[in-house]
Amino acid sequence: MRDAQHHPHPVIPVLTGPTATGKTELVLRLGQRFPLAVVSADASMVYRGMDIGTAKPSLAERQQVRHYLIDLIWPDQPFNVSDYVRHAEEAIRETLEQGQIPLVVGGTGYYIRALSEGLHELPEPDAALQAELWKVVEARGIRPLLEELEAASPEDALRVQRNPRRIVRAVEVLRRTGLPPARLPKRTPRFRYQKLVLWPPWAWLEPRLEARIERMFAQGLVQEVEGLLARYPQMPTALQGIGYKEVAGFLRGAYTLLEAQQAVLRATRAYAKRQYTWFRKEPGPVTFWPQGGEAAWFGVLDWFENSIRGWS
Repeated sequence: MRDAQHHPHPVIPVLTGPTATGKTELVLRLGQRFPLAVVSADASMVYRGMDIGTAKPSLAERQQVRHYLIDLIWPDQPFNVSDYVRHAEEAIRETLEQGQIPLVVGGTGYYIRALSEGLHELPEPDAALQAELWKVVEARGIRPLLEELEAASPEDALRVQRNPRRIVRAVEVLRRTGLPPARLPKRTPRFRYQKLVLWPPWAWLEPRLEARIERMFAQGLVQEVEGLLARYPQMPTALQGIGYKEVAGFLRGAYTLLEAQQAVLRATRAYAKRQYTWFRKEPGPVTFWPQGGEAAWFGVLDWFENSIRGWS
């Protein structure tokens, strides 16, 4: 493989797709054949101590293939998309300098879009206005703010993925500048990317979602959330993730364990469907792979070999 100094800007491969499509297993198999390092694009895996509910690769798996941007911060530390882009670009640079292939992997479409298409240049947050907007969320839920955002920018309404923190930030920017975030100027990405989106049929993915959630509860998700709540009783943003929020509700007596499991499954299904909607409009050089299982492995292997052909 050509040294990074002689080829400073090769096209960086990105493997993405909805949750539970098998990205981790595919990457570990690629890592047996190629000198690669994974740059994670998962908004929940950055948090230490959140392992089961995020389906984080195990320490043994991370010893097989180096992973960046996993266990980066504690659950009570702030982390946003600009932090992500900064860390990810640095990880890509470091991997290239070491003569390895950086492979961006994950299902957080918002992070991948910001990394590959450029981040919108937003003003510094206005804490006072955000506090007002949070009062609206507490009193009436996210719907009023989401409707306000959707009226101004359907693109932004999809991008925030019903995440309260992202909705508040987007509406704050809209009210202050008169423009939704998607209409503000972008900074140029540091690298070029080409993407493979795993795109299996819903009938293949749905039973995998159910099996994954059963496995998480069997592995000790309730105990994981219990430990996190003991350390972080305020339930910061990190613990608003799917699985964590519902189990916290069970631990606080809001509903039974079975109801919590059903709520996690509903939220996971809805999230996967939003990911299909999001990735359908993925810009740039994109390949969609329409099969799951072993057929996905052959598709990913072929795509990856083609992606790095120009590197050598």
